[in-house]
Amino acid sequence: MSDFDPLRIGVVSVSDRASAGVYEDKGIPALREWLARALKNPVHWEPRLVPDEHERITAALIELVDDARCDLVFTTGGTGPAPRDVTPDATLAVAHKVMPGFGEQMRQVSLAFVPTAILSRQVAVIRGRALIVNLPGQPKAIAETLEGLPRHTPPVPGIFAAVPYCVDLIGGPYLESHDEVCKAFRPKSAIRAPRG
Repeated sequence: MSDFDPLRIGVVSVSDRASAGVYEDKGIPALREWLARALKNPVHWEPRLVPDEHERITAALIELVDDARCDLVFTTGGTGPAPRDVTPDATLAVAHKVMPGFGEQMRQVSLAFVPTAILSRQVAVIRGRALIVNLPGQPKAIAETLEGLPRHTPPVPGIFAAVPYCVDLIGGPYLESHDEVCKAFRPKSAIRAPRG
């Protein structure tokens, strides 16, 4: 029996070529690797690989939240301005609430590396009791966006620091992170005493 709440995470890679088997998907392994390092919670993974098609993306997101009962869903890929980049549009289509701060912060982190970060349309939304977040497509950018730039001057927080408290507020499990990877922030009144 774990001391930590179990967690269901959906990881969705959006790519025409990877979903067709033209090349190996790198988004899902990168997401799982980073999240496994960051979280103390036992995780049940729900991976999905879908093409850049609005209906297929919305169907995957609805299925992961409504049927698979994921607490968190991360997508990777399809967030730029190209005609086939429709992940944010599909994500907004399934939203009950939009969480604009996540997208703003993801672009802030990426701007430390490339001026084209302003072309990213990444969004985060709440559907029911799940948080859905669009992440970049490149493994390095996925880690930077989640973790932030702690050694940057001034430090730039990653988005994952806010994820556990957001999940608390929408009625999900209590997420606990390894501080050396990404220290979760909660107000003192929201911190749960260790079990045992």
